[in-house]
Amino acid sequence: MTVRFISYALDAGVPRRSFGVAVVVGTILNLINQGDALFGGRTLDWTKIALTFAVPYCVATYGAVSYRMRQDDVRGDRTHDDRAGR
Repeated sequence: MTVRFISYALDAGVPRRSFGVAVVVGTILNLINQGDALFGGRTLDWTKIALTFAVPYCVATYGAVSYRMRQDDVRGDRTHDDRAGR
């Protein structure tokens, strides 16, 4: 299952779409969460900025991969499964 998850997470446009989601959602959340620091001249918390972009990326990737894995299970296609061919 882990090999299949990683395989799906790295192919078929998932990283590109997840990156797009992270840019849009991360930007909006950073403006909400650190708008006072951005526009008020305060110190930015770079860890929070990084996490605010990383979390939407991970959520979008997880959603896309879990959907594909579920579709494969419904159809019986397990070609990306780490148990395939055994």
